[in-house]
Order: sequence, then structure tokens, then C-alpha cells
Amino acid sequence: MNNRQPTLGMVLKGYPRISETFISNEILLLEEMGIRVRIFSMRHPRESFSHKSVKQIKARVDYLPTELYDDFPRLLLPAALQAVRRPDRFCRALHRAGRRFARTRSMGTIKHLLQGSCLANLLHHSPEVVHLHAHFAHSPTSVALFGSIMADRSFSFTGHAKDIYTQNRAQLREKINLAELVVTCTNYNKQFLEKLAPETTTPIHRVYHGINISLFHNNTARPVPQPPYRILSVARMTAKKGLDTILAALALLKKRNINFIYTLIGDGDDKDEVMEKIFALGLHKQCRWLGTLPHEQVIKEFEQADIFVLGCRVAANGDRDGIPNVLVESLAMGLPAVATTVSALPEIIRQHETGLLIPPERPEQMAEAIITMLTDEDLRKRCMDNGRKLVADRFDNRLLIQNLAAVYRQGIPALTTAPCV
Repeated sequence: MNNRQPTLGMVLKGYPRISETFISNEILLLEEMGIRVRIFSMRHPRESFSHKSVKQIKARVDYLPTELYDDFPRLLLPAALQAVRRPDRFCRALHRAGRRFARTRSMGTIKHLLQGSCLANLLHHSPEVVHLHAHFAHSPTSVALFGSIMADRSFSFTGHAKDIYTQNRAQLREKINLAELVVTCTNYNKQFLEKLAPETTTPIHRVYHGINISLFHNNTARPVPQPPYRILSVARMTAKKGLDTILAALALLKKRNINFIYTLIGDGDDKDEVMEKIFALGLHKQCRWLGTLPHEQVIKEFEQADIFVLGCRVAANGDRDGIPNVLVESLAMGLPAVATTVSALPEIIRQHETGLLIPPERPEQMAEAIITMLTDEDLRKRCMDNGRKLVADRFDNRLLIQNLAAVYRQGIPALTTAPCV
């Protein structure tokens, strides 16, 4: 491959991350489509293992200094170099950072400015990186914004969920207006961003993440569920996932003498609270917690389950889900789902057609929906068939990546120009 081929610089919060399979899949598919990628990660991976797709990615990875205080010398030198090398652009970035700091009084702004300097320093020696694209609208986009100013590059970003709904609205509006283009993964998000910045000239595109259909295709007919029913959730242990609603619904099932085994895959900041809730409700004999698992093991749990359950809600800080990839995966596996009406979930769970939806924080209704999905065979078959078809038609990442590549190529002309010299 020509080392001077126009390259898309991808700014990520961490790489690789076990919970962000959709990003590694996207990078791999973009490479297969001929778009060269270089990764700039704001931190090293937290997990000791990664998905198989990561090993197939050819992109070079550069890690930026992570901590403002511990890495301050490593952050300061590139900033000094940028101030000497391009004082006009450094002053523009500094002025932008000052305005942003005045809004939020967050030291994160200072760190992002300095990380942006590190990024610009790398780009000074890499003219082939013609554009920066950040995944997540909060800190990675801030770093890309500052780096783009100092390195004289355009930038864009993909907004997902928490990064959109929990940050300062003025900061997010500013990023939209300054970006070359914006991508987001649901219609719900797209409408929110368009309302947030109604006067913007920046195009906002909705491109679903999708999944690798071939990994989840399950030709084996699922047997009619029999007690003990196998109920599965894959979710980070955080408020927006509504795990307390699921546990309260399971406690109601137990009171009705319904025999079940509940498997929870995932980890998170609220792990202790979730575990305490399990014991407080007397569910410890019915529950299996497996922590974070590699993708291959998650698929095996999909195969063995009778129903998939998510209790998503809007958290107190505004955080909410988009369309969790595990929900798409469950439908692809022919595993019927019960979920809530929050955010973009109705874009994939269509009532009585691909699953059952209930309002958030309604454990009684969730318990009834679980029972219905486990025992109504006509409903199960309809949802299983329609769910597989919907995923194949609208969430196949090999089809969706063509849409995303077209967005990049049309919105970032430099990606399709002659090789850099």
C-alpha cells in the first residue's frame, strides 16, 4: 500500500475496547473498501483480550498521553512545538479552548487542548492523514477539533449515546457547526442533533452500525421454551441499562413460582449495587453473572437462551442508549426480545412484530411481557422470523459500510484526491 495514500485519521477514546466492537468492525470494513485508516487513541486498552476482528486491522495505532498531571511533560512539549511552529493556529486553538473553558470550567478542556497539540505534532510528519474523524462526540471530538485547528485539517465525528446527551449543549452545538460532517447511528439521535443546531450547514447523516450477519446466523430451530426458562441480558452495569427494573420483574416471576435462570453478561461501575439487589430480592440462586466475555462466548449464550431482555431508561444525567448492538445480535440469532420504549429502541423492536416493548421502569409490565414472549408460540415465531429479516435488510454492516464510505468520500474530497507527496 502506498504510504502516501490519503488517510482517514480516526480519533478514539481507547483502542481496542471490548465494548466497542462496532468501531473495530467499521475500521476493518473501511480498510476492505480501500479507505486507509490511522488510529489515534487517547488511552491504552483496559482489557487483556480483544475481538478477532481487531487482529485483522492494518491501521497504525498511535497512543496520545492520557493523564493531565501524570503525563504533563509529555503533553507540554508538543504544545510548545506547535506554539513555535504555527503560532497563528496555536493561538486560534488556545482562544477556542478559553471560550470552552469559560462555559464549563472543566480541566478536561485543558487536557484536550494539549492532546490536540500531540495529535497535531504527529500530523506534522504525516501529510497523508488528510482528515480527522472522532468516534464519540465528547472528548475524542474535542481532541480532534483542537488537533484540526493546529494541523490545518478538517474534522468530523460520530455521535452515539451518552456522548450526545450528557455534555454541555453549547459545546456540542459548536462541534456540529465546526465539523465537516456529522454521523450518528439512529434516527432518534439525528432528530435531536438537528433540533440542537437548527441553523447549521453541517450535514448530519444517520448510518446504523449494523453487525456482521455471518457471525450470528442461526439455522437451528429453537426448541419450545421449557422451565427453567433461560433469560439473558448483555449490558454494562450502569443506570441507563435499567438492570434494577429487570431484577424487580424477575422477583415477580419468582413470586409466581415461575422457574427460570437469569444470565447477566457485563461489568461496570454499578456492579456492587446490582449484586446487592440480586441478593436483596432473593434471586441469587436464579442468577448467573459472567462478567465481560469475548464475543464468541457471548454468541454461545445467545444460542442457549430463550429470551433476551433489556430494561433501558433515561438516567438522571440524561444518559440513554441508542440501539445496543446486543439487541441487534439477539434478533439476528432468532432470539426474541423484550425491551423498553426508550430512545431509538423502537427503531428495531416493533411491537408484536420483532419483539415486545414496555415503558421504562415498569417491572410489572416487564414481567408480563417476559411471560408472554416465553409462552405465546405464535408471537415467538413471528418475532423470530421478522427479527431475522429486519436485521438482514437494515442492519447488515457490509451493506451499511457502503453508505458510510460514500458519506466520507462525498463529504471529504481529500480522501479521494491523488496520493500526498
